Amino acid sequence: MVHETLDQRPLLLASLPPSQLQIRLACGIVVTMLVLFVVTLRYVNVPLPRVDAFIPIHAITTLINDLITAILLFSMYSIERQRTLLVLASGYLFTALVVIPWALTFPGLFTPTGLLGPGLQTTAWLYTSWHIGSPLFLLVAVLLKDSDNKPSESRSSAVAAVSMGIAVAVATVCGLTWITIAGERFLPAIVQPDGIRLNQTLASSLSVLIMVLAGGSLALLWIRRRSVLDLWLMVVCCAWLLETATATLFVGARFQLGWYAGRSFGIAATFVVLLVLLSETLILYANLARSIMRQRNERNARQIAMDAMAASIAHEIRQPLASIVLNGETALDCLTGATSNLDEARDALRCVVDDSHRVSAVISGIRSMFHKGARGQMLLDVNELVRETLTMIDLDLRTNGISVKTDLRDSVLQLSGDRGQLQQVFLNLFSNAIEAMNSVTDRARILQVRTNVVEPFNVVVTVEDSGTGLGGEDKDRIFEPFFTTKSSGTGVGLTICRVIIESHGGRLAASANKPYGTIFETLPNGAAVASR
Repeated sequence: MVHETLDQRPLLLASLPPSQLQIRLACGIVVTMLVLFVVTLRYVNVPLPRVDAFIPIHAITTLINDLITAILLFSMYSIERQRTLLVLASGYLFTALVVIPWALTFPGLFTPTGLLGPGLQTTAWLYTSWHIGSPLFLLVAVLLKDSDNKPSESRSSAVAAVSMGIAVAVATVCGLTWITIAGERFLPAIVQPDGIRLNQTLASSLSVLIMVLAGGSLALLWIRRRSVLDLWLMVVCCAWLLETATATLFVGARFQLGWYAGRSFGIAATFVVLLVLLSETLILYANLARSIMRQRNERNARQIAMDAMAASIAHEIRQPLASIVLNGETALDCLTGATSNLDEARDALRCVVDDSHRVSAVISGIRSMFHKGARGQMLLDVNELVRETLTMIDLDLRTNGISVKTDLRDSVLQLSGDRGQLQQVFLNLFSNAIEAMNSVTDRARILQVRTNVVEPFNVVVTVEDSGTGLGGEDKDRIFEPFFTTKSSGTGVGLTICRVIIESHGGRLAASANKPYGTIFETLPNGAAVASR
């Protein structure tokens, strides 16, 4: 049976390993951005129609996206208490807030000289500060990843830390706004009124600084990548690099292709993490809901089965046991009375034997509850059943950093069996394999599943793990009822698996995997199932 450990399972993106699909999707997005960047290089200074609404759209999009992202990251920090999440959330809040004075000071957006009335260079330096601050916050967050202390359980400490992060972001934005407005006359000139760079050397130096910060963050994330969040932050770094590279190569005025393209890469960077946070949170919530529902269903089913079994045992055994007691007392009276009546004692003892056989038959009948026979049986595609079961435990596999290798032969025939029972066997065996690899830290955690056909009609499903393996005594006793090698195990899971497989005319066996781990294998007549 599958035992969920929801209290120990990492469910947030800061600790959940990425799936192969997510890795391929992230690589596809980066490749697409690179292709667009290469295409842009050829036409970087081509003039395009002037769209005055582009700047407010850019500002509002960045503000909303980064503000929501910051809220989600602060929420994740309140649960996991990792300082890297706190710094990252503060960075996104900084980006969301700095867009406000940037838009309010942008010449021609609200008023010809900007709503706050500063000079031309205020907007340029706010934009530069924005693009230096974002990768700088990320770089600090990545450097803190390995130095995070054990999370605190105090709710007040989380509230204080989040308040501090918000205060730092707000103070930084307010300080930059005041400096760039009040000290505008002292700031080096970067751009002309039409957006063309005035000081190419200074602009290039600032672009190099931004690229160094973004590239350093990307390199550290690549080295220390562990989670879904790390993966998509690397995509964000790539978008920053392409945005800065486009701005460096673009030397024309506003509303040319290079100008639009650079800011489009920036918008893409704001979307990435937010979309991933929302989509992955929804997926994790769905997995959690399904897991809880499965737990409830299993618990209710076990309770109903136990109640029914207890009532059946009590009802069926009470009468023959009462008869055994009565006939035993009668035989005792006949043998110890004043006059012995051997014939009556013999008859009474014969009834005791008959009632004992009745009790034995009742117990055999209860055991046969595991043998459904033809009831509920259907033709099953073993490969499809294996894939479906692996999909059900995908979250467990990702959480525990386990790679799955499958070798499912197309020549495997369909078999007749109970779908629910065989899937329960797979779930139990896969779950045991995952638990067996929990303590493995010095080698890859690999779950390998194979299907094959031996002899004319025997289907074999073999599941191997790279876990701690079984000792000689454990291998001999592993299928015994109530024997377990786990501190929290009940010792009935593999016993039930063997009963189910035997009810399908097969055999479940365990053997050592070389050099590490365990193999379970079954050879039923017309089907077979194997495990870790």
